[in-house]
Amino acid sequence: MSNDRDLHRVNTGQVELGATDVLADAPHVDVVLPPAVTHARLAYERKRPRWFREMFAEATGCYFYVYGGISAAICFNLDLIGGTGGALGNILTIGIGFGLAIAFGIIVSGGTSGGHLNPAFTLTFACYQGFPWRKVPYYILAQIFGCFMAAMTCYAQYHQQIRGVVEALQAAGEPVVGPTGPNSWFCAYPGATQTNLGYVFLNEFFCDSYIALLVWAVLDPANPFIAPTTAPFCIGLVYSVIVWGFALDTISTNPARDLGARMVTAIFFGRGTFPHYSAISILVPIPATLFGCGIYEFVFKDHMNIIKTGHMSHPDEELRRIETAELARQKTNQSADISHLEDVRVDNGKYA
Repeated sequence: MSNDRDLHRVNTGQVELGATDVLADAPHVDVVLPPAVTHARLAYERKRPRWFREMFAEATGCYFYVYGGISAAICFNLDLIGGTGGALGNILTIGIGFGLAIAFGIIVSGGTSGGHLNPAFTLTFACYQGFPWRKVPYYILAQIFGCFMAAMTCYAQYHQQIRGVVEALQAAGEPVVGPTGPNSWFCAYPGATQTNLGYVFLNEFFCDSYIALLVWAVLDPANPFIAPTTAPFCIGLVYSVIVWGFALDTISTNPARDLGARMVTAIFFGRGTFPHYSAISILVPIPATLFGCGIYEFVFKDHMNIIKTGHMSHPDEELRRIETAELARQKTNQSADISHLEDVRVDNGKYA
């Protein structure tokens, strides 16, 4: 039986395990301690394949990312078609949906796999940060699978409404697959006036480079403006900004998100969902991300920075400061010793 202190609760008397674990170190707060970890549990955790955990984490993180973002886009478009003028959403809510979904995906998967959630960043980590190349293929496979399953889930949950839109388009003699069709709710598709693929390429490249540079800055451990707890939300906000600013110009930003969701649209809407543009939306984010991260890696990053001290302090400067202070202290001590000896009475030529 626990003593009275163990049974103490805060205000409502309902503080238990879970989110309230963060209160464990707060002053004057007691929470129920978690049970001791058993040997059986530890043995089970040791037997789990590392590669499977990493793949499952990447797939789950991508699922959270795509599920939250695509569902916001579907809800907005269905509401817009329903004649309420998009009362249930707009480009702002879609950007927030994608941003928070990315943050949640990183939070869920980051502790296990690093939370890449993007084949372009997995390849960039391998090129610039020493991420093992042998892990790259199964990371990318897991990311595509997670995005595919999220898009499939969204289609299943909105199946009746989407089929209603498809039937209405067919009855009106309008194309089902196209920039205004339901396929565009799942993946990037150029607008009717975006016939210049070179323009679409540059738009995708610049947007992805912008994202990459900012993400690399957020992940820089010497950046004094970013705390680990804020990194997922900062990265999500970067994506939100791009959605708010360039969604109308058609952007993909993530090969796994576009390819996984595009495969779902191919299943339900036909092969027309893989036009020539799909090569841009699936492949361009990779060189763009390498380019954006490369700018930060080779221009901004300083590996001599002490972690979390920013650009104002370097190890060699800190060492010189310590050595200078030590020399000054030694000189002060020597001066004090000489002054003390001069005050000592001399007797028979010797210091007394």
